[in-house]
Amino acid sequence: MNSSGNQTNSLSPLSRYWRSISEWPDPFPIPTLSLDVELKLRKGNESYESNKIGIDVSRDMKIEILDKIAQAAFDIKAYPDHDELESIALALIAKYPCLKEPGRGKGYEGWLVSIRNKLNNYRAKLREAGCSEVSVNKKRKADGDVTKYTLKRAKRGEVNHVPEHPEQHDDASLEEQRLLLVEASKKARFDHSFIREKMDLTFSLRRREIVEEQPMVMEIQTRWPALFFKEQICEEFFRITNKELLGIFRAAVDEYTPKLLRLYRARKGAFGKDMENLLEKLDDETSNIVRHRKDAALRGLPVFLRDEPKELFKQCLESDREDESTKEVAVGILFVVEDCVATTSSAVVQNIAVVLEETIVLEDVPDLPSALAYLFGLLYALNISYPKALKYTFETFQHIFMEMGSDCTQRVRSLKNKLLL
Repeated sequence: MNSSGNQTNSLSPLSRYWRSISEWPDPFPIPTLSLDVELKLRKGNESYESNKIGIDVSRDMKIEILDKIAQAAFDIKAYPDHDELESIALALIAKYPCLKEPGRGKGYEGWLVSIRNKLNNYRAKLREAGCSEVSVNKKRKADGDVTKYTLKRAKRGEVNHVPEHPEQHDDASLEEQRLLLVEASKKARFDHSFIREKMDLTFSLRRREIVEEQPMVMEIQTRWPALFFKEQICEEFFRITNKELLGIFRAAVDEYTPKLLRLYRARKGAFGKDMENLLEKLDDETSNIVRHRKDAALRGLPVFLRDEPKELFKQCLESDREDESTKEVAVGILFVVEDCVATTSSAVVQNIAVVLEETIVLEDVPDLPSALAYLFGLLYALNISYPKALKYTFETFQHIFMEMGSDCTQRVRSLKNKLLL
């Protein structure tokens, strides 16, 4: 499939409609309260400085504090995790020491429980009002199963998981825009500005379809062909996460390549022939060393994390049929090599393609870091779960390379600590 060209850093005005904070702030900015409450807390702080005794918080004061905090937190993230909730409670007593709870604890345990409950209640109210971001997570019994429930909560650092429609638009009007977008995507020469504008406008409709209906990749290709353009993979990732995909991913590869290779060499005996062969091949390279070092670092990652590298990296000949080359490949990178040297170490890669659900969705990618970045971006754009056989590899891309989310597995946390030494 042809792409629409290189990534652009320009963003249409409508993209500002979506949430604009991608990182959980540290410290959390406690919102300004009403004047009377602020005055009471200010006097409480002055008194606390001298006697270390907190104030009695009235019911009305507590309700206002929690309401303002819930709104501010939801504007950043619909479902903050435990550490993020704890950061709110910590910031609250840091700004207003007079609210600190007496005793041997941290001084905010009660506030933490109240903040968690308030957010639950706030989301329930928004769900009743029809807010897509939370209504999609309403518990409902899965087909034929009375014990399990289907939840589609954002769990991978998404900022805009299922956003609301833009003002003055509904499903019908956005469907009309989608049809215009499909026609524009079929033209021989793409109008990049028009496609970007329509992709921004129809973002909420697309996310609702993908998250709620969970269509197959081929169906999404038919309805949203522009979503598979290289430029739009990056744009969509930004719409969902407010993170620049290619720039951050490539910078992380540059930063971590030497550190990863040192780890591989230090422990290559623990990973069998796969790691030894990878490093031996790298040592034999005499040209374009920088590129080969990056490739080796990325190819060695699933080996080091004890994932299944053969599930991620595939190879075929130029003459091979596409359906045979992609058979049983759910998520992967396909290297297409010259027919005449395919069985030798000097095989020349003619094409790098991204495969999803046995379909090549992107090809002519210039290098492995870009291919993995596009693949990672598509998993977000299409709301596809990480493959079990490559769980730790993609978690590394998320938590270490892209620095998204705070709740990672111990194996990935261990690798992160090693890379930070």
